[in-house]
Amino acid sequence: MDPVLTSPSLTLTGDSNEVVTYRRDADNYITQLFAEQLPAIQTGFFNVRMNKGIIIQPHWHTNVNELVFVIGGEVATTVFNPFTQKLMSYRLKPGQASMFPKGWFHWIVGLEDDTHILTVFDRPTPDIVYGSDFLRMTPGQIMQLAYSVDEKEYEKAVEPIRQSVILGPPAGFAPSMDDRLAQAAAPSPETAPEPPAPFYPQGYYANYPGYPGYASFANYAAAQPAPYYPYPYPYPY
Repeated sequence: MDPVLTSPSLTLTGDSNEVVTYRRDADNYITQLFAEQLPAIQTGFFNVRMNKGIIIQPHWHTNVNELVFVIGGEVATTVFNPFTQKLMSYRLKPGQASMFPKGWFHWIVGLEDDTHILTVFDRPTPDIVYGSDFLRMTPGQIMQLAYSVDEKEYEKAVEPIRQSVILGPPAGFAPSMDDRLAQAAAPSPETAPEPPAPFYPQGYYANYPGYPGYASFANYAAAQPAPYYPYPYPYPY
C-alpha cells in the first residue's frame, strides 16, 4: 500500500500557480506542479505562458518522457532523433500534442502571443540538462579542439549567456520571429539534413560490392592487409 495514500494528512489537490519555476517577464513565465507540492501525484507538469518568438530553450531530460499539450495559441516543437540523425518538428494548435522521448534533445518555440501550454512528465519530478549551461560552461579552447571553432569567436558568441536560460532569448534581448526564424523553428521534414555517412574501420567491407576497384568479393578480400577478418563483425579487438 502506498504510504502517501494511507497518510492521515493526504491531500488530492494542488495549485500549479503557487510555485513559479522561471519568470522572464510578466508575459513569459513557467509555473509547476510536482511531487513536492502534491505527494500523491504520479506525474507532474510545467504550466507555460509564452509569446511569439519566445523559446523554451534547447535541453533534454535524463529520467522522463515529456508530453507537450497546447491549451491556447500555437507552438513549434522540435526534437533531435538520435537514430535517424534528423530533426522531427511539429506545429501544434489548441488540443494538439507531441512528445519528447527520454534523453532526446528538444525545444519549443512560441508562434503566437498569449500561448499557453502544459509540458507533462511520466514521473513526479524531471531532471533537466539545459543547453544554456552546456554552452556557457564549455571553454572556448575545448570547442576549438573538438570542432575547430575559433576559441575567441565562440566565447564572444556565448558571452550573453550569464546564467541558466529557460525561456529565451535572455532578458534584455528582444525576441525576433521573422519568416527565416519561423522556418527554422519548424523545418519541413523534407528539408531535414541527411545523416552523416557511417564510419567503417579499416577492413570493414559493409559497402561491398560497390567498393571501387573490386569486381568481386574474392578480389576485395585479397586486397585487404593481413590479418583479414571476414564479415560479419566483430573484429577481435
